[in-house]
Parts: sequence; C-alpha cells; structure tokens
Amino acid sequence: MDLITQVQNSGVVGAGGAGFPTHVKLGAQAEYLIINAAECEPLLQTDQYLMRERAAELVGGVLLTKAQVQAEKAVIAVKGKYGDAIAAMRAVIEEQQAEIEIFELQNFYPAGDEQMTVYEVTGRSVPPGGIPLNVGCVVSNVATMINVFEASEGTAVTHKYVSVLGEVNNPRVIRIPVGAALSECLVAAGGTTIEDFAIIRGGPMMGKVVRKDELEGLYLKKTDGALIVLPADHYLVQRSELTEEQILNRARKCIQCRQCTDGCPRNQIGHDLNPHKMMRAVMMDEVDESVQEALLCCACGVCEMYSCPMGIDPRQVNIIIANKLRAKGIRYQHDGSEIIAREGREYTKIPPARLIARLQLDKWDHQHLDSFVDVQSTTVRLLMSQHIGAPSIPAVAVGDAVTVGQVVGTIPEGALGSTIHASINGTVTAVENGYVEISTQLS
Repeated sequence: MDLITQVQNSGVVGAGGAGFPTHVKLGAQAEYLIINAAECEPLLQTDQYLMRERAAELVGGVLLTKAQVQAEKAVIAVKGKYGDAIAAMRAVIEEQQAEIEIFELQNFYPAGDEQMTVYEVTGRSVPPGGIPLNVGCVVSNVATMINVFEASEGTAVTHKYVSVLGEVNNPRVIRIPVGAALSECLVAAGGTTIEDFAIIRGGPMMGKVVRKDELEGLYLKKTDGALIVLPADHYLVQRSELTEEQILNRARKCIQCRQCTDGCPRNQIGHDLNPHKMMRAVMMDEVDESVQEALLCCACGVCEMYSCPMGIDPRQVNIIIANKLRAKGIRYQHDGSEIIAREGREYTKIPPARLIARLQLDKWDHQHLDSFVDVQSTTVRLLMSQHIGAPSIPAVAVGDAVTVGQVVGTIPEGALGSTIHASINGTVTAVENGYVEISTQLS
C-alpha cells in the first residue's frame, strides 16, 4: 500500500490549522518540504513537547513525506530559542544520517504563519491568493508529520496532544482521545484555579474564545492543540464578544494612521493588503471588487492586537468584508505583477514578549509544561466535520461495538474529506447531528 493511501486510510489532516486532508497534499511535487515548527503563538508548547519527546517519529514522517513529494530539500523551520527541541531533533537526524536541514527562525510573531515561514526559509513570497506550492513548497507541521509516520505503520489518528495552561492547577501537555469533552482536558490539568473563566481554543491571537457556560457539548477535534484558561473578564475575552455592529461602529474612530498596514505581515512580504484602506471602505459601505484585497488577510491579528493605536478592529473589519465578498462570489484576482518584499521588513517583526504584554498574558508566560498525562476517556463524540471538505459519512450504527482505530466515518465518493476513526473501545450510543458517540459506560 502506498503512502498516500495509508495516510488517507488513517485520517491524517493538518493538525495545526484548518485540517486540510494530508493525503491530498502528498499528491503534489515540490522543491521544498518545509515543516512549520515555529509554534509562534504566545504561551503554546505542544510542538515543543513533540519535538523533544517524539523526535524519531517526526524525522521518520519528514523522510517519508520528502520522498513522496520528491522534494530536493526537507527543512524543519523552528525558533532558535527552542534549544532542547533542536538538540533532540539533531540527535535523531545525525543518528539516521537523514538529509534534513534545521532552519533556526528568529523569535517573532507570526513566524509560524505558513507564508511567513516560506519566505524566511526560501526568500520567496507566495503570490497573493496563492499557496506555497506556487513557489515550489509543501508545508506541513510537527504533529502532522508524526501522524504520517504512524499512518505508515498502520496507526490511525485517534488521539491529540494538547497544551492546557493558564488558570489551571497543573499546566501540562496531555494526550487525549479525539472526541473527548473539552472539560476533560481541564480536569486532566487539575481543574481550574478560578470559578468564573473562559477558555481560548488555540492560541491567544487566532484561537476561539469559549465561555464557561458554552463548554458543555464541545468536543476535541483533530485540529485542536491548546486550551488556555483565562478569567472571564480578561481583555481577550471581552474583545471576542464585540458584535459586528459594534466593530463597524468602532471603525468610525479610525484615524487612517496606516500603522495596521505598516505592521501587516502579508503586506510586508509584498501582498497588496492594506488594512487601513479596508477601515475606510467599510465606513463608506464599499464592499465590491475594489476591496477584494480583504480576501488576502490571514487573520493573524497583528493589525488590531498590536499595531492599532486606537485599539479598534482592522482584522475583524477585514473578516467582515471578506465574508461579504465570498457571499457575492467574488474571489481575489492577482494582476500577475512581481511580488517583492517591502524594504525594512526586518524591523516590523514583533517580539513575543512585547506582544504578550499587549495581550495582558504576562501572568502565564512562564508556565513550563514539563509534566505529561495520558488521559483515558469513557465517552467521545466524533464530529463528522472536523476538517476542510465534505463531512464524513457515518459508517456505524447505534449498538455497534467498536475498537480503537476502527473506521466510523468515511469520505463521500469523489469529495475532499477525511476518514474518522474510533478513539476508544466501546459501543456506539448515538449517530446524530453530525457526530458519532461512543461510550464504555452503558446504563
């Protein structure tokens, strides 16, 4: 069985992003295979743990993928500050005499943005609206490469490694079945230290805020990598609750200083993305082809969480405009001009320490997630849509006995999608509302 089929059968998707099915990406040919190991969002430590503790599987996945996409170069792009992780990977690379380069990134945000990583490693700017393959690159991340290696040995994606930190008693990395309740992650970290809290599902810049009363009914996906527990009245929580009307009303305060544009990472690599112009356009209610550049926004948050002196919301305005453009069927059309990075780009890179201060996260900046727990769940809900593409089709019925790794969701014929597998041994107790529930505790 070839690697693409093994990866498809194992349900491997991009573990650190939107969940693009990896078997499709493996069908490409590229000059570079780049492993994005920057883990650039503040506080997160999952990839660092995996690079230290599972370096052999990571290197194995990189070598398999490099051969599959016929890459001339395989590069692990990792922040130079992650010394222990780099040492662990170098030891395996040297032992196996693997043709893999470690590229040490500077410590800045957003070093881990896919297109930033490509530029740092190759000096090439991905075309606006394009993908890394347009400049000869395939990009993946640490957990995905480990999953590719495991797929080659017949092991499906059934568990996730997750950083759980912030206002918890025992901040740590956990390994937990896909489909486990998010509340189980908090229990595995010793519970919360405060009564009234919210969590950020992902990183503080791009993650989704979930209130305590919204936690019930939320279950772990293949793309989850971190949960950050914060006080319910934290600055980031309050910002997340702004309505579209409030965001647009706040936009009227924009002074057109263009600091959002000057700091925009995509603008800095040569894309024609100008958030200050989007602020002006939305005030004038101009949402047509003339503002198609909003579709280039990667939602990194630099413009509104770091650059804007008014504390208003260029990113959210970009997102609102982009959603309206998509609803009208408008897509970005690049004029074919050469993409040239801006002069002075090096001086716009954001030091994480200053970003952490702006985000009011200093209190949790020095938590070290050295301890590890392997969580055993008794009930899971496996969403049939936890990846880019079509939802999977349930392949089991209520009452079926299943074992870990058994297929419970299949890809629709001819569609982009991912296979879903049982993550615990048990009995199927529900097949409804887009999920399959499995339990080991039957009443």
